[in-house]
Amino acid sequence: MTARNFAALILTHGRPDNVMTYNTLRRSGYTGRVYFVIDNEDRTVDRYRKNYGDEQVIVFDKRAVAGTFDRGENFDNLASVVYARNACFGIARSLGLTHFIELDDDYNSFLFRDDLGAVVIKNLDRVFDEFCQFVDETPTTSIAFSQGGDHMGGFHGVRMKRKAMNSFFCRTDREFTFLGTMNDDVNTYTTLGSRGALFFTFTGIQLNQAQTQKQAGGMTAAYLEHGTYVKSFLTVLFQPSSVRVQTMGRKFRRMHHVIKWGRTVPKIVREEYRKARPAA
Repeated sequence: MTARNFAALILTHGRPDNVMTYNTLRRSGYTGRVYFVIDNEDRTVDRYRKNYGDEQVIVFDKRAVAGTFDRGENFDNLASVVYARNACFGIARSLGLTHFIELDDDYNSFLFRDDLGAVVIKNLDRVFDEFCQFVDETPTTSIAFSQGGDHMGGFHGVRMKRKAMNSFFCRTDREFTFLGTMNDDVNTYTTLGSRGALFFTFTGIQLNQAQTQKQAGGMTAAYLEHGTYVKSFLTVLFQPSSVRVQTMGRKFRRMHHVIKWGRTVPKIVREEYRKARPAA
């Protein structure tokens, strides 16, 4: 393909003075282009433009995007990041990008992770280059950084997980559509994964973010209004053959999705067991 043209797209809403991810990117050594993706119903758009410049702020039509994918519910829930996620491929094409990463706006650090602990990343440009190269050299649909929950209980030798959440490295010519207005990342990697799409999380890199429902703006209002049961059950609607809901937590229990991976994604069979194809 042609020379790589990469940018970071930060999906944000109502937080023009508190886009933590932007400062974290620069502090972590990322020197490339950054764009702020906001919807046309965001009343703080002028503040974003004042803070970051007109050319860096990309506004998309939320209701136009709403008609292009399965939302999975009938609440008319427009307080969702999924509209921005699904707008990104069109935005990337309009900017002439060959590769991009979708990021939420509330990250406070990027870390190298292993069994011994974590180290703050200072050369994020090189990390981004390596991830783009991985996408180029494999049929990967998207690959993500890990999150704190991916490291609970230790690594046990697992460096790649068959999922992608929160951050998404993408090639513009490998477009896919996010599903559902809540739990959109889980809906997408389970549903599309069941059809053969490859989504991965690399556990050696971790992002840290502000706690959900503690930060104003973003998806907080939707989670507070509908609760985690509706959020988790949307994935059951999209993938009922392999996903269910159950309670999690000890002191403060809440509903959460549970994925049966053996029923979700196709298996890779060793070549030695491949059946010979009949002659044409």
